[in-house]
Amino acid sequence: MLDKLLGRESLKTRIEALESEKEDLQQQLAAESDRRADAVTERQAAQRRVNELEDKVAQLQDRIERLQNTDRDLSVRHRERLQGERLTAVLDRLESIDAGPDRALTAFIGNGAVPAHVREAFGDRAPLIAEKSPCFALTDDAGVCSVALDPPITPMPFVEWGPGFDIDRSLFEPTGEFTLALVRSDLFAMGEYRGRERVAFHGFDSDLGRNHSKGGFSQARFERLRDEQIDNHLDRCRAALDERTTDRLYVVGERSVLGDVAAEANATAAVDATGDPEDALEDAFWDFWTTTLYAI
Repeated sequence: MLDKLLGRESLKTRIEALESEKEDLQQQLAAESDRRADAVTERQAAQRRVNELEDKVAQLQDRIERLQNTDRDLSVRHRERLQGERLTAVLDRLESIDAGPDRALTAFIGNGAVPAHVREAFGDRAPLIAEKSPCFALTDDAGVCSVALDPPITPMPFVEWGPGFDIDRSLFEPTGEFTLALVRSDLFAMGEYRGRERVAFHGFDSDLGRNHSKGGFSQARFERLRDEQIDNHLDRCRAALDERTTDRLYVVGERSVLGDVAAEANATAAVDATGDPEDALEDAFWDFWTTTLYAI
C-alpha cells in the first residue's frame, strides 16, 4: 500500500520492463555480433577465393598468349648426360627439395598419353614431356624445378604428389649385386658387380667371316655359314649367362641379337661398345648407367 501511495509500485514496474528490454537488446546485440563475426569470416574466405581465381585467370591468360605466339620455339632449356659422381650429385640435389605437403610431383610417363595431372602441372611445356617419354617427370607447384629424366631402367607408369621427389636410386645407379652382359654378334662380355665394383669377368669373341664380294651360290653359301657362326656364338652367350651367380641381369649390345639372349633380363639397351671384351664391357657399363636430364 505504501509503495502504491508513494508511486514506487509504478517505478518498479517500469524498472522490470526496462530490465526485460535491456535483456532483449543484449541478446540481439550478441546475435548481431555472432552474425558480424561469421560475415567477416565468410568475407575473408570469399576474398581469398577471389584472389586464387584471379591468379588462375592470369595464369591461363598468360598461357593462352604464349600458345598464340606461333613464333615461339618450344624446346628444352638444358640437356645433360649424367653418370657416376655427377649423376649422384644431381639426384642428391633433387631429393633435397622440400616443397611442402603434396607440392612436388613425381611421375613416370610411358609411351602412352601424358596424364591430365602431369599436363596441368607442366602447363604449355607438357608437350616436351610427351616428346621425351618414356621418362620421369619432376616438378613442383611453383615451377621452381621442372625436369625430365631418361633412366637406364624404367618402372611402370605412375603419378604421385608429395613433399619431395620420390626417386628410386636403383633405377638410376648401380646398386647391390647384379650381372651386366654385353652381347654382339661377334663378341660377348659379362661382368658381375657389387654396385660400381666389378667382382667377376668372363668374355670371348668370335671370328666371323667378312662379307663375300661375289654373288650367286658363293654369296648365299657364305651368308648361311655366317648365320651358323652367329647362332653358335649366341649359344655360347646363353650358356655363359646361365652360369651367372646373381638374380638381376641387364643385357646390352646389338639390337638385332638382344631378343635372342635377353629373355630373362631385367632390362636391355642398345649400346655401341667395341674393342676387346673387357674394354668393351667397361664402355657398355657406363653407357648403360647413364641418365639424360632435360630441363623443361
